[in-house]
Amino acid sequence: MARPIVGIIGNMNLLNNEYPVHAGGTMNSAAVAQVAGCMPLLIPSDPRLVSVPELLEACDGFLLTGGRPNVHPEEYGEAATEAHGAFDRCRDAITLPLVRACVERGQPFFGICRGFQEVNVALGGTLYPEIRDLPGRMNHRMPPDGTLEEKFALRHPVRFSEGGVFHRLFGATEVMTNTLHGQGIKTAGKRIVIDGWAPDGTPEALFVDGAPGFTLSVQWHPEWNASGDPVSRPLFEAFGRAVRAWSECPGREAHLKSA
Repeated sequence: MARPIVGIIGNMNLLNNEYPVHAGGTMNSAAVAQVAGCMPLLIPSDPRLVSVPELLEACDGFLLTGGRPNVHPEEYGEAATEAHGAFDRCRDAITLPLVRACVERGQPFFGICRGFQEVNVALGGTLYPEIRDLPGRMNHRMPPDGTLEEKFALRHPVRFSEGGVFHRLFGATEVMTNTLHGQGIKTAGKRIVIDGWAPDGTPEALFVDGAPGFTLSVQWHPEWNASGDPVSRPLFEAFGRAVRAWSECPGREAHLKSA
């Protein structure tokens, strides 16, 4: 039996600083295949090459991955500054309407890091360009040096709402996570429910209120050691169940409670 398809949002990169490629981390594909139990399919995130309606028909669910470029602040009504960093307007043009369409259809998606921020912006929220510059906030960025294991190491706890979606999923109100992001949520978008926070108050987990499908999104990177980490594995397993439910009954509501 064919596995359901998860479209993995790709990022534009330059190979050897000159050859443009659409790329995705192998750990994202491994998490989708080995933990969610779905077939990973890398999406070239460029509206000149693919359209949102085509993607909705071709894929059963979507993984909104992390990435170095940030959502352009014009998408939430602000001017770009040096602090906002690099951008990928082509990815913005695909992911933001894709999120809105999935929310409406009940088609499952899972947002990670930039993907977490995209979900917020897609529903009208705003972002801080640099969390570490805010009074009382910690530096959430990836350590500049060290091995991958050191960069993706668990660095701070995330606290969830008592009895909330993430508490029920993990069976705990607090878990340890990695942290590799510079930006963060400033104001929550319409229907965005912040359900997890870092010790400094930075939003770390969200879902879309009233959405008929799976919309869980996190600011950390659960794709790292997804099969072995006790926090990452439940996230990808729940996402996989939601994607399978959609693939078996396209168009029907796939509520999180049945995931």
